[in-house]
Amino acid sequence: MRIVFLLCAAALLGLGPVPEPAASPEAEMKKLPPPALAGKVSLEETLKLRRSVRNFMSEPIGEAEVGQLLWAAQGVSEAKRGLRTTPSAGATYPLETYVLTAEGCFRYRPAEHALSLHLPGDLRPGLAKAAYGQECVARAPLLIVFAAVFERTTDRYGERGRMYVHMEAGHAAQNLQLQAAALGLGSVPAWAFEEEAAAGVLKLPPGEKPLYIIPVGRPVVHKLPLLAL
Repeated sequence: MRIVFLLCAAALLGLGPVPEPAASPEAEMKKLPPPALAGKVSLEETLKLRRSVRNFMSEPIGEAEVGQLLWAAQGVSEAKRGLRTTPSAGATYPLETYVLTAEGCFRYRPAEHALSLHLPGDLRPGLAKAAYGQECVARAPLLIVFAAVFERTTDRYGERGRMYVHMEAGHAAQNLQLQAAALGLGSVPAWAFEEEAAAGVLKLPPGEKPLYIIPVGRPVVHKLPLLAL
């Protein structure tokens, strides 16, 4: 109890991150491969390559690539203090990250760099319906969804904290999309969706609000037909 009290006190004083909610005992976690800390593409080239891509191949995204994307978006980059790759106001870390594939919906656990099953089954068609029928949401082999627990930040910063949460979601999304570009993957922010409908499809816990849907996949390359000489 003393350890829990000290952690909470440190968080309230701005001395460390708000502790991540523990996984439920029945939620078995699957460890992801360790993230690569050196890539083959420079930051400058990655910035140049990033474009919104809406047409994807059906090929699944590999486990190592999924892990790299999640680490770039919300992974722990300093284990001692639990700090992450994305800046967060007061290290309150209000974002929760979900991964949707044909197999199910998974929650990313940054501290363990692991996934835990949130819901079985393919939720992408339902989420696409909540996103006004956007085909990129329905067809992408991988969807990353950022949800937020606003109270983690507003409890410390008041209503201004809501703005900080939206800023943080933008930071995380940009990290994710730049990492996707560096891996040769395409991505696109799918901002348009009905919040309550999306939360219902994902069966988000009380207090979590969906903010961002990012489809990811291997881009479809349209080749021009060869001209007869």
